[in-house]
Amino acid sequence: MTAYIARRLLLLIPTALGIVVLTFGLLLLIPGDPAAVLLGENSTPESIARLRQSLGLDDPWYIRLWDYFRALLTGDMGTSIFQGQPVTEIVFGRLGATFELAIVSLILSVIIGMTLGVLAAMKQGSLIDSAAMLFAQLGISMPIYWLGLLLMLAFAVILGWLPAIGRGEPLPEAIAAALSGRPQVLMDSLSHLVLPALALAANTAAIISRLVRTSMLEVLREDFVRTAYAKGLRRPRVVIRHALRNALLPVISVIGLRFGALLGGAVLVESIFAWPGLGQLTITAISQRDLPLIQGIILTFAIIYALVNLVVDLLYAAVDPRVRLG
Repeated sequence: MTAYIARRLLLLIPTALGIVVLTFGLLLLIPGDPAAVLLGENSTPESIARLRQSLGLDDPWYIRLWDYFRALLTGDMGTSIFQGQPVTEIVFGRLGATFELAIVSLILSVIIGMTLGVLAAMKQGSLIDSAAMLFAQLGISMPIYWLGLLLMLAFAVILGWLPAIGRGEPLPEAIAAALSGRPQVLMDSLSHLVLPALALAANTAAIISRLVRTSMLEVLREDFVRTAYAKGLRRPRVVIRHALRNALLPVISVIGLRFGALLGGAVLVESIFAWPGLGQLTITAISQRDLPLIQGIILTFAIIYALVNLVVDLLYAAVDPRVRLG
Protein backbone atom coordinates (compact mmCIF):
# COMPACT_ATOMS: atom_id res chain seq x y z
CA MET A 1 0.00 0.00 0.00
CA THR A 2 2.90 2.37 0.79
CA ALA A 3 4.41 1.85 -2.68
CA TYR A 4 1.04 2.49 -4.30
CA ILE A 5 0.61 5.75 -2.36
CA ALA A 6 4.15 6.85 -3.32
CA ARG A 7 3.47 6.17 -7.01
CA ARG A 8 0.24 8.17 -6.91
CA LEU A 9 1.94 11.08 -5.14
CA LEU A 10 4.74 11.18 -7.72
CA LEU A 11 2.18 11.38 -10.50
CA LEU A 12 0.92 14.64 -9.00
CA ILE A 13 4.14 16.43 -10.04
CA PRO A 14 3.71 16.13 -13.85
CA THR A 15 -0.02 16.64 -13.38
CA ALA A 16 0.56 19.96 -11.60
CA LEU A 17 3.05 21.08 -14.27
CA GLY A 18 0.60 20.22 -17.03
CA ILE A 19 -2.18 22.10 -15.25
CA VAL A 20 -0.05 25.25 -15.02
CA VAL A 21 0.93 25.13 -18.71
CA LEU A 22 -2.62 24.44 -19.91
CA THR A 23 -4.06 27.17 -17.70
CA PHE A 24 -1.54 29.70 -18.96
CA GLY A 25 -2.08 28.69 -22.59
CA LEU A 26 -5.87 28.88 -22.41
CA LEU A 27 -5.75 32.37 -20.94
CA LEU A 28 -3.70 33.56 -23.91
CA LEU A 29 -6.73 32.72 -26.09
CA ILE A 30 -9.19 34.85 -24.10
CA PRO A 31 -10.27 37.84 -26.25
CA GLY A 32 -9.99 41.34 -24.89
CA ASP A 33 -7.20 43.46 -23.44
CA PRO A 34 -7.05 43.71 -19.63
CA ALA A 35 -5.30 47.08 -19.91
CA ALA A 36 -8.08 48.51 -22.09
CA VAL A 37 -10.76 47.17 -19.73
CA LEU A 38 -8.96 48.61 -16.72
CA LEU A 39 -8.55 52.09 -18.24
CA GLY A 40 -12.07 52.26 -19.65
CA GLU A 41 -13.59 53.36 -22.93
CA ASN A 42 -11.97 56.81 -22.96
CA SER A 43 -8.43 55.49 -22.78
CA THR A 44 -5.89 56.34 -25.48
CA PRO A 45 -3.67 53.83 -27.29
CA GLU A 46 -0.63 55.41 -25.64
CA SER A 47 -2.00 54.95 -22.12
CA ILE A 48 -3.01 51.36 -22.92
CA ALA A 49 0.49 50.64 -24.24
CA ARG A 50 2.11 52.09 -21.11
CA LEU A 51 -0.14 50.05 -18.83
CA ARG A 52 0.48 46.86 -20.81
CA GLN A 53 4.22 47.42 -20.44
CA SER A 54 3.95 48.06 -16.69
CA LEU A 55 1.87 44.91 -16.24
CA GLY A 56 4.30 42.81 -18.29
CA LEU A 57 1.67 41.95 -20.90
CA ASP A 58 4.01 42.86 -23.74
CA ASP A 59 6.60 40.25 -22.76
CA PRO A 60 6.81 37.07 -24.88
CA TRP A 61 4.61 34.26 -23.63
CA TYR A 62 7.52 32.00 -22.68
CA ILE A 63 9.04 34.71 -20.46
CA ARG A 64 5.68 35.28 -18.76
CA LEU A 65 5.26 31.53 -18.28
CA TRP A 66 8.73 31.20 -16.76
CA ASP A 67 8.09 34.13 -14.41
CA TYR A 68 4.78 32.54 -13.42
CA PHE A 69 6.51 29.21 -12.64
CA ARG A 70 9.12 30.92 -10.50
CA ALA A 71 6.49 32.84 -8.59
CA LEU A 72 4.42 29.71 -7.99
CA LEU A 73 7.40 27.99 -6.38
CA THR A 74 7.24 30.65 -3.65
CA GLY A 75 3.45 30.39 -3.33
CA ASP A 76 2.85 33.61 -5.25
CA MET A 77 0.06 33.45 -7.86
CA GLY A 78 0.47 37.09 -8.85
CA THR A 79 -1.49 40.24 -8.12
CA SER A 80 -5.03 40.97 -9.25
CA ILE A 81 -5.07 43.66 -11.91
CA PHE A 82 -8.33 45.21 -10.75
CA GLN A 83 -8.33 44.55 -7.00
CA GLY A 84 -4.63 45.22 -6.49
CA GLN A 85 -4.34 42.40 -3.93
CA PRO A 86 -2.37 39.15 -4.03
CA VAL A 87 -4.33 36.48 -5.89
CA THR A 88 -3.50 33.96 -3.17
CA GLU A 89 -5.24 36.06 -0.52
CA ILE A 90 -8.31 36.66 -2.71
CA VAL A 91 -8.68 33.00 -3.69
CA PHE A 92 -8.20 31.58 -0.21
CA GLY A 93 -10.54 34.20 1.18
CA ARG A 94 -13.32 32.80 -1.02
CA LEU A 95 -12.29 29.13 -1.03
CA GLY A 96 -13.95 28.33 2.30
CA ALA A 97 -17.41 29.33 1.05
CA THR A 98 -17.07 27.21 -2.11
CA PHE A 99 -15.73 24.24 -0.13
CA GLU A 100 -18.61 24.52 2.32
CA LEU A 101 -21.18 24.50 -0.47
CA ALA A 102 -19.49 21.68 -2.43
CA ILE A 103 -18.95 19.40 0.57
CA VAL A 104 -22.48 19.82 1.91
CA SER A 105 -23.83 19.23 -1.60
CA LEU A 106 -21.70 16.09 -1.94
CA ILE A 107 -22.93 14.75 1.41
CA LEU A 108 -26.54 15.41 0.43
CA SER A 109 -26.09 13.81 -2.98
CA VAL A 110 -24.47 10.69 -1.50
CA ILE A 111 -27.18 10.27 1.14
CA ILE A 112 -30.05 10.87 -1.28
CA GLY A 113 -28.51 8.94 -4.18
CA MET A 114 -27.48 5.86 -2.21
CA THR A 115 -30.80 5.70 -0.33
CA LEU A 116 -32.84 5.91 -3.53
CA GLY A 117 -30.53 3.50 -5.36
CA VAL A 118 -30.69 0.82 -2.66
CA LEU A 119 -34.46 1.15 -2.28
CA ALA A 120 -34.96 0.97 -6.05
CA ALA A 121 -32.80 -2.16 -6.30
CA MET A 122 -34.53 -3.90 -3.40
CA LYS A 123 -37.98 -2.98 -4.79
CA GLN A 124 -37.24 -3.53 -8.47
CA GLY A 125 -40.30 -2.97 -10.64
CA SER A 126 -42.32 -1.39 -7.83
CA LEU A 127 -43.71 2.12 -7.44
CA ILE A 128 -40.68 3.03 -5.30
CA ASP A 129 -38.37 1.95 -8.11
CA SER A 130 -40.31 3.99 -10.68
CA ALA A 131 -40.38 7.08 -8.45
CA ALA A 132 -36.64 6.85 -7.76
CA MET A 133 -35.79 6.53 -11.44
CA LEU A 134 -38.15 9.42 -12.29
CA PHE A 135 -36.25 11.57 -9.79
CA ALA A 136 -32.97 10.43 -11.36
CA GLN A 137 -34.16 11.32 -14.84
CA LEU A 138 -35.31 14.76 -13.74
CA GLY A 139 -32.10 15.38 -11.82
CA ILE A 140 -29.92 14.49 -14.80
CA SER A 141 -32.00 16.39 -17.35
CA MET A 142 -32.70 19.64 -15.49
CA PRO A 143 -30.01 22.35 -15.77
CA ILE A 144 -28.56 23.53 -12.46
CA TYR A 145 -29.41 27.18 -13.02
CA TRP A 146 -33.05 26.34 -13.86
CA LEU A 147 -33.45 24.15 -10.78
CA GLY A 148 -31.87 26.88 -8.65
CA LEU A 149 -34.35 29.45 -9.93
CA LEU A 150 -37.28 27.07 -9.32
CA LEU A 151 -36.16 26.39 -5.75
CA MET A 152 -35.72 30.09 -5.12
CA LEU A 153 -39.18 30.85 -6.52
CA ALA A 154 -40.90 28.08 -4.53
CA PHE A 155 -39.22 28.27 -1.12
CA ALA A 156 -38.03 31.89 -0.96
CA VAL A 157 -40.54 33.91 -2.98
CA ILE A 158 -43.84 31.99 -2.75
CA LEU A 159 -43.54 30.19 0.59
CA GLY A 160 -41.03 32.54 2.22
CA TRP A 161 -39.45 29.73 4.22
CA LEU A 162 -35.83 30.28 3.26
CA PRO A 163 -33.67 33.27 2.26
CA ALA A 164 -33.14 33.67 -1.46
CA ILE A 165 -29.59 35.00 -1.57
CA GLY A 166 -26.49 35.46 0.53
CA ARG A 167 -24.59 33.40 3.06
CA GLY A 168 -25.00 33.24 6.80
CA GLU A 169 -22.21 32.65 9.26
CA PRO A 170 -19.60 30.15 7.96
CA LEU A 171 -20.76 26.67 8.93
CA PRO A 172 -17.81 25.75 11.22
CA GLU A 173 -18.25 28.99 13.14
CA ALA A 174 -22.02 28.51 13.24
CA ILE A 175 -21.58 25.01 14.72
CA ALA A 176 -19.21 26.44 17.34
CA ALA A 177 -21.77 29.14 18.15
CA ALA A 178 -24.50 26.51 18.53
CA LEU A 179 -22.33 24.51 20.93
CA SER A 180 -21.78 27.65 22.98
CA GLY A 181 -25.52 28.21 23.39
CA ARG A 182 -26.50 30.17 20.27
CA PRO A 183 -28.37 27.68 18.05
CA GLN A 184 -30.03 30.50 16.08
CA VAL A 185 -26.68 31.22 14.39
CA LEU A 186 -26.51 27.64 13.10
CA MET A 187 -30.13 27.72 11.96
CA ASP A 188 -29.51 30.94 10.03
CA SER A 189 -26.39 29.48 8.41
CA LEU A 190 -28.23 26.30 7.38
CA SER A 191 -31.21 28.25 6.06
CA HIS A 192 -28.92 30.12 3.65
CA LEU A 193 -27.17 26.88 2.67
CA VAL A 194 -30.18 24.65 1.95
CA LEU A 195 -31.31 26.01 -1.43
CA PRO A 196 -27.90 26.32 -3.17
CA ALA A 197 -26.80 22.94 -1.76
CA LEU A 198 -29.95 21.20 -3.03
CA ALA A 199 -29.65 22.83 -6.45
CA LEU A 200 -26.03 21.71 -6.70
CA ALA A 201 -26.63 18.21 -5.30
CA ALA A 202 -29.60 17.17 -7.48
CA ASN A 203 -27.63 16.14 -10.56
CA THR A 204 -25.01 14.19 -8.62
CA ALA A 205 -27.67 12.48 -6.47
CA ALA A 206 -29.48 11.38 -9.63
CA ILE A 207 -26.31 9.90 -11.15
CA ILE A 208 -25.39 8.10 -7.91
CA SER A 209 -28.90 6.66 -7.49
CA ARG A 210 -28.88 5.15 -10.99
CA LEU A 211 -25.38 3.76 -10.56
CA VAL A 212 -26.13 2.28 -7.12
CA ARG A 213 -29.31 0.66 -8.42
CA THR A 214 -27.53 -0.94 -11.38
CA SER A 215 -24.60 -2.10 -9.28
CA MET A 216 -26.83 -3.44 -6.51
CA LEU A 217 -28.95 -5.44 -8.95
CA GLU A 218 -25.80 -7.10 -10.29
CA VAL A 219 -24.43 -7.90 -6.83
CA LEU A 220 -27.76 -9.22 -5.49
CA ARG A 221 -27.66 -11.94 -8.17
CA GLU A 222 -24.21 -13.15 -7.13
CA ASP A 223 -23.69 -16.55 -5.47
CA PHE A 224 -22.28 -15.16 -2.22
CA VAL A 225 -25.50 -13.21 -1.63
CA ARG A 226 -27.60 -16.36 -2.07
CA THR A 227 -25.20 -18.15 0.27
CA ALA A 228 -25.68 -15.45 2.89
CA TYR A 229 -29.44 -15.86 2.66
CA ALA A 230 -29.04 -19.65 2.89
CA LYS A 231 -27.12 -19.22 6.15
CA GLY A 232 -30.16 -17.54 7.64
CA LEU A 233 -28.85 -13.98 7.70
CA ARG A 234 -31.49 -11.30 7.77
CA ARG A 235 -32.09 -9.22 4.68
CA PRO A 236 -30.87 -5.86 6.07
CA ARG A 237 -27.58 -7.42 7.09
CA VAL A 238 -27.13 -9.11 3.72
CA VAL A 239 -27.91 -5.93 1.82
CA ILE A 240 -25.75 -3.57 3.92
CA ARG A 241 -22.79 -5.74 4.92
CA HIS A 242 -22.47 -7.92 1.82
CA ALA A 243 -24.23 -6.51 -1.23
CA LEU A 244 -23.80 -2.77 -0.66
CA ARG A 245 -20.10 -3.00 0.17
CA ASN A 246 -19.34 -4.72 -3.14
CA ALA A 247 -21.68 -2.43 -5.04
CA LEU A 248 -19.84 0.65 -3.76
CA LEU A 249 -16.66 0.03 -5.76
CA PRO A 250 -17.77 1.84 -8.95
CA VAL A 251 -19.67 4.42 -6.89
CA ILE A 252 -16.50 5.59 -5.10
CA SER A 253 -14.88 6.60 -8.41
CA VAL A 254 -17.98 8.44 -9.54
CA ILE A 255 -18.21 10.35 -6.24
CA GLY A 256 -14.68 11.65 -6.70
CA LEU A 257 -15.35 12.72 -10.28
CA ARG A 258 -18.62 14.35 -9.27
CA PHE A 259 -16.83 16.48 -6.66
CA GLY A 260 -15.02 18.16 -9.52
CA ALA A 261 -18.35 18.65 -11.27
CA LEU A 262 -19.75 20.19 -8.09
CA LEU A 263 -16.93 22.72 -8.06
CA GLY A 264 -17.71 23.57 -11.68
CA GLY A 265 -21.44 23.79 -11.02
CA ALA A 266 -20.77 26.09 -8.09
CA VAL A 267 -19.99 28.84 -10.60
CA LEU A 268 -23.64 28.93 -11.72
CA VAL A 269 -25.17 28.25 -8.31
CA GLU A 270 -23.11 30.90 -6.54
CA SER A 271 -24.12 33.46 -9.16
CA ILE A 272 -27.83 32.66 -8.75
CA PHE A 273 -27.84 32.68 -4.94
CA ALA A 274 -25.17 35.40 -4.51
CA TRP A 275 -23.00 32.93 -2.62
CA PRO A 276 -19.62 34.62 -1.92
CA GLY A 277 -17.36 31.85 -3.18
CA LEU A 278 -14.92 31.20 -6.00
CA GLY A 279 -17.71 30.67 -8.53
CA GLN A 280 -19.04 34.19 -8.21
CA LEU A 281 -15.46 35.49 -8.17
CA THR A 282 -14.73 33.61 -11.42
CA ILE A 283 -17.50 35.37 -13.33
CA THR A 284 -16.35 38.75 -12.04
CA ALA A 285 -12.73 38.06 -12.98
CA ILE A 286 -13.67 36.89 -16.50
CA SER A 287 -15.86 39.95 -17.11
CA GLN A 288 -12.96 42.20 -16.05
CA ARG A 289 -10.32 40.22 -17.99
CA ASP A 290 -8.35 39.95 -14.74
CA LEU A 291 -5.87 37.37 -16.07
CA PRO A 292 -3.82 36.74 -12.89
CA LEU A 293 -7.00 36.19 -10.88
CA ILE A 294 -8.53 33.90 -13.52
CA GLN A 295 -5.27 31.97 -13.63
CA GLY A 296 -5.22 31.55 -9.86
CA ILE A 297 -8.85 30.40 -9.68
CA ILE A 298 -8.50 27.84 -12.47
CA LEU A 299 -5.24 26.55 -11.04
CA THR A 300 -6.84 26.19 -7.59
CA PHE A 301 -9.83 24.30 -9.00
CA ALA A 302 -7.58 22.00 -11.03
CA ILE A 303 -5.25 21.16 -8.13
CA ILE A 304 -8.21 20.47 -5.83
CA TYR A 305 -9.66 18.17 -8.49
CA ALA A 306 -6.34 16.33 -8.83
CA LEU A 307 -6.08 15.90 -5.04
CA VAL A 308 -9.65 14.60 -4.84
CA ASN A 309 -8.88 12.04 -7.54
CA LEU A 310 -5.82 10.99 -5.55
CA VAL A 311 -7.93 10.45 -2.44
CA VAL A 312 -10.47 8.47 -4.48
CA ASP A 313 -7.72 6.25 -5.90
CA LEU A 314 -6.43 5.58 -2.38
CA LEU A 315 -9.92 4.77 -1.09
CA TYR A 316 -10.50 2.48 -4.05
CA ALA A 317 -7.23 0.68 -3.33
CA ALA A 318 -8.19 0.34 0.34
CA VAL A 319 -11.55 -1.20 -0.55
CA ASP A 320 -10.28 -3.42 -3.39
CA PRO A 321 -6.76 -4.85 -2.82
CA ARG A 322 -6.56 -5.90 -6.50
CA VAL A 323 -6.10 -2.25 -7.48
CA ARG A 324 -2.90 -1.69 -5.49
CA LEU A 325 -1.53 -5.11 -6.41
CA GLY A 326 -2.06 -4.58 -10.14
